[in-house]
Order: sequence, then C-alpha cells, then structure tokens
Amino acid sequence: MDRARGAALQLRPLPPTSSADPGGSEASFSYKENLIGALLAIFGHLVVSIALNLQKYCHIRLAGSKDPRAYFKTKTWWLGLFLMLLGELGVFASYAFAPLSLIVPLSAVSVIASAIIGIIFIKEKWKPKDFLRRYVLSFVGCGLAIVGTYLLVTFAPNSHEKMTGENITRHLVSWPFLLYMLVEIILFCLLLYFYKEKNANNIVVILLLVALLGSMTVVTVKAVAGMLVLSIQGNLQLDYPIFYVMFVCMVATAVYQAAFLSQASRMYDSSLIASVGYILSTTIAITAGAVFYLDFIGEDALHICMFALGCLIAFLGVFLITRNRKKAIPFEPYISMDAMPGMQNMHDKGMTVQPDLKASFSYGALENNDNISEICAPATLPVMQEEHSSGAAPGVPYRVLEHTKKE
Repeated sequence: MDRARGAALQLRPLPPTSSADPGGSEASFSYKENLIGALLAIFGHLVVSIALNLQKYCHIRLAGSKDPRAYFKTKTWWLGLFLMLLGELGVFASYAFAPLSLIVPLSAVSVIASAIIGIIFIKEKWKPKDFLRRYVLSFVGCGLAIVGTYLLVTFAPNSHEKMTGENITRHLVSWPFLLYMLVEIILFCLLLYFYKEKNANNIVVILLLVALLGSMTVVTVKAVAGMLVLSIQGNLQLDYPIFYVMFVCMVATAVYQAAFLSQASRMYDSSLIASVGYILSTTIAITAGAVFYLDFIGEDALHICMFALGCLIAFLGVFLITRNRKKAIPFEPYISMDAMPGMQNMHDKGMTVQPDLKASFSYGALENNDNISEICAPATLPVMQEEHSSGAAPGVPYRVLEHTKKE
C-alpha cells in the first residue's frame, strides 16, 4: 500500500514554478514593456510641456523687441526646441512598447505639468489670501489627473504583439476594422459637410474632426514605431509596403489634424480646446486601438472597468485644470459699423452689444446719454452734442466721442 501511494505521488504532476512557467515569464515581460512604454510617454509629455513653457517665456521676454524673429538668437528658444524634439521622440517610441490604449490617455501628464509650471515659474501677481481661491481647482484637478493616471497604468490592457508587416496587414483587412473605418469615414464626411457648408462652427464639431483624424494618427504611429523598433533589433520590416502606407497616412492625418486645431484656436479659448479635445481624442483613440490592435481581448471585466474609471477620473482632472485658466479679454479700440443699435451683426447673425465703456476705452464709440452719468465719460476727450431727429419722432440723443490728431 505504501509503495503504491508513493508511486502515485511520483506520477502526480508538480505545480508550475517560475522557471518552468513560460506563460508567467511572458506576462512578466509584458508588464515590463508596459512600464517602459508608460515611462517613455510620461517623460516625453513632461519634456514637451517644459519645452513649450521655455519658448513661451522667451516670447514674453522679447515681446517689445522690434525684430519679430529675435527669439531665434536666444539660447532659451533653441533649448526649448531641442527639448520638444526629444519629448516627441520619447512619445513616439512609447507606442512601440505599450498598448495604444495605455499611451493615449497619458497625454494628461502634459496638462498637469503645464498647470504646475504656470503656477510656479510664470509668476503672476496675487495676494496670499487669494491663492487658494484662485488655484484650488488646479490643485484638485492635478490630484484627480494623477490618480486617474495611476489607475490607467495599473489596469492597462496587457496585450502585446510584434508589429511585423504580416500582423499589421492582417489587422488592416480584418472585418471589425473595415466596419469601424466605414463608420468613421461616414461620420467624418457628415461633420465636414456641416462644418464647411452649414457653417457649424461649434467646438464639438471641430474637435470631433480632430479626434477622428487623431485616432488614425495614433494607429499608424504605433505601426510605424513598432516596425522601426523591430528593424533596429535586427528583424527588418522596412521592405514591407505596409510600412510606407502607414507612414504616409501618419503624416497626412497629422497635418490635417493640425489644420483643424489651428482653426479651432482662432475661434475658441485654448483651455476649452485642451479639455474638450483631450476627452474626445482619448475616447476615440482608445476605441480605434481596441478595434485595430484588439487591446482588450482576454482582459477580465474588473480590469476593463478600473481602466474606464481611471479614464473618467483623468478626464475630470483635466477639465478642472483647464477651467481654472484665465481667459484672455480681447481689446476692441474701434467699433464696427455693423454693431450699430438696431442693426443686425453680419458675423453672429443676431443683435450685438456696444462695447462696455467701463471695461474698454473706445475711440469714436457712441455713448447713450440716458443711462450713463457724466463721470463715466473720459475727461480728456472733447464732447459734442448732436441731436438726431426725424419728421415722425425725435431719435435717441447720443454723444459722439472724438479725439484730435494732436491728442
């Protein structure tokens, strides 16, 4: 009996150990690749944020210079350009190591860094008692964005695949991606029609166009970066035609994406563009990565839910950070002819409001005498009273503010 029991114990398979478990070592290697990609992305976004603030600081210092290109002669501007190229290279390389769904949301790091640098280094005049009231949203937003980033890195999908020409071609002709591309092309054409033909200049419409183009940009960036890394490691991938197809698509979508962003920046505040654009671009890019690269295949429901929670917390943090930024108030020294009382505005398709006398100084502006006292008028400008009347009823008296060439 004892001999039979001993023989049965000898025939029983041993539990897998770390040395005899290839799946465990593969999972450990995948997590290391995730960590390398995340660190490269965080480093890249942080360096890009520092570079942009250095160049902004250089432009601020040379704002009164007669030479419009004086910043080319400063070491600070060139240092910022070098750091920007270094940061973009780090972000580009990160796509070759980690899943697309992990790298894309980490752009929140640049928003966090810009908020901190803006508070510390771009000094503003503020009183100590106003510090918390002014920056409390920024601090709360930074905290939420950091928590969201931690959840993203911890519960990111762990799908890794060699970016060979065969694998990319197989994903490109798969029916889920073809169906996704059909839906995206139809949506893009509809948005472009409403934007160009119907003058639908809503920020959501413009940034949806940017996000749709951006999703294709990040898909192609991951393919190009992965094939380049494999080629550097000795597995040459540059002889595949799909590499050049992806490279051309990457450049084209990036150029058109920048063009739409430039149009949005001329119509809306940069903080609003940053928050709405981050939310839309991240959501659509994660969807594109999940369809093309199958990032979430094999992931359990808990990891997917925690990853989605991290995205939502990061979205809220970025929104709070950008909401606390000051909005620039444009100075309007002259009144436009289509902004007269009772005349519709040709730009806004509606009634316009006269510039506020207390907020901005307007030469040649019309000021109504009925509701504004004498002390509101500029004392240095001569005042002439002109009566406007018609045969039916007297018009509203206005005072014309003028200035001589000498003044």
